[in-house]
Amino acid sequence: MKTLNEIPTGSTVTVKKLNGSGAVKRRIMDMGLTKGTSVYVRKVAPLGDPVELTVRGYELSVRKEDAAMIEVE
Repeated sequence: MKTLNEIPTGSTVTVKKLNGSGAVKRRIMDMGLTKGTSVYVRKVAPLGDPVELTVRGYELSVRKEDAAMIEVE
């Protein structure tokens, strides 16, 4: 299973599972990254952090370590 930080720019994936726990998991879910959500990877910063996504019609930047907690397909 791949995680969101491994997905190349220009790809659209679907969230399958959120790893992590507590406040971090809650924050990711509050940003709209929930199971079954379609995510488009718009850009990755030159050093790989952050990752810019389009989720539910809005743009979102996520830290690489947070993106590593999101399993996608």
